[in-house]
Amino acid sequence: MSSENSSSEKLNWVEKQFHMKELGTNVKKETLAGITTFVSMAYILFVNPSVLGESGMDKGAVFTATALSAILGCLLMAFLANYPIAIAPGLGDNAFFTYSVVLAMGIKWQTALAGVVVASIIFTILTFFKIREIVINAIPHNLKLAMAAGIGMFIAFIGLQGGGLVVASKSSLVQLGSLTVPTTWLTIFGLFVTALLMSRKVPGSIFIGIVATAILGLVTGLISAPSRIVSSIPSMKPTFAVGIKYLGDVNTPQMWAVVLVFLLVAFFDTAGTLIGLAQQAGLMKNDKMPRIGQALMADSVSMLAGSVMGTTPTAAYVESSAGIAVGGRTGFTALVVAVLFGFGMFFSPLLSVVTTQVTAPALIIVGALMAQSLKEIEWDKFEIALPAFLTVIAMPLTYNISYGFAFAFLIYPITMIAAGRKKELNPVVMALFFVFIVMLYVLNVLPSK
Repeated sequence: MSSENSSSEKLNWVEKQFHMKELGTNVKKETLAGITTFVSMAYILFVNPSVLGESGMDKGAVFTATALSAILGCLLMAFLANYPIAIAPGLGDNAFFTYSVVLAMGIKWQTALAGVVVASIIFTILTFFKIREIVINAIPHNLKLAMAAGIGMFIAFIGLQGGGLVVASKSSLVQLGSLTVPTTWLTIFGLFVTALLMSRKVPGSIFIGIVATAILGLVTGLISAPSRIVSSIPSMKPTFAVGIKYLGDVNTPQMWAVVLVFLLVAFFDTAGTLIGLAQQAGLMKNDKMPRIGQALMADSVSMLAGSVMGTTPTAAYVESSAGIAVGGRTGFTALVVAVLFGFGMFFSPLLSVVTTQVTAPALIIVGALMAQSLKEIEWDKFEIALPAFLTVIAMPLTYNISYGFAFAFLIYPITMIAAGRKKELNPVVMALFFVFIVMLYVLNVLPSK
């Protein structure tokens, strides 16, 4: 009898802590929502090490840093902001880190990670003083939509390339990859399976697609089987505090430009997702998101902690919409996600199975999801359509997210002034116009001198 009373008291405490009755939900619904969200985004445990591994980082260490930063972010979102929104390292940021900063610019990953640490510190300070909210509110809605879609295009292009569907060409820059390469068919298989599951609205479609593709690779011998599945948690020693040790390298105009881009990407990545998810859950009040400051702080702190542990910036995950769709309304959903990430840390041997061909379909599908924001852009107004279009197309074609941002803030003020809409340009947009002029000069002119 006493045990039943104890269980009842615990249940009541949980319901009160997360205000479940007020929000019309219960522990069962929230648990199911948490499981659904985790299954939908669990791919990041394997995709993030795969992407950052190409920069030279230790995959095992990144795996652990990914899980721990996600756990911290979800716990903060649960208890600080009480939202059913999960946090983990973002795909756009890791792509910029590896392909733009390390591979394209030739900056070693240790220095690039130091840039993430600096950006995280500044980011947390800006969030604490609510400057982040001010800047986010000042960026034109259409440009936010274009940036999200552009990052999606860039991620999809990386997936097509990594999967062997798109390859380099001397005559036309890119062309269709060879279909005689067996591993390319793994990507095609994974893409079709994931697409079918997504179309059927199956929870965890992306994760299931990754698992199915990996199994096919193992069965056909295209992927070598690991000696074991469960193991101890990989050490973070190869990446832990490396960014702090290399802080002295963040002393060049080029690196400060990189820091700026990390800041800008982080600025726009989470904000739009938070608002969209809050609207889906019916949690908006007077067209504003309650406790947005706490939600942004949860993101900032997890980003800072993640940079110290050895991963790129965290972000709110759009896959949280899957959990919200099955009834998630409180931070208990995020708490469940955190617990499941904890269990996931014991499956690191599967990293060797998750090749670029296995993760490629996930990148392509996530890119398609991010591109959905295109439908809300005001394409009928040329002064908006041109900068939005250039923002979207510049990211994959220049293989650099920062150039897409640059196109946005360099073209938008000019077309708006030409259209007689100068009064709609706020001081923040004009300030960013000059910031990106300086950034482009630093990234392109200085290195050639």
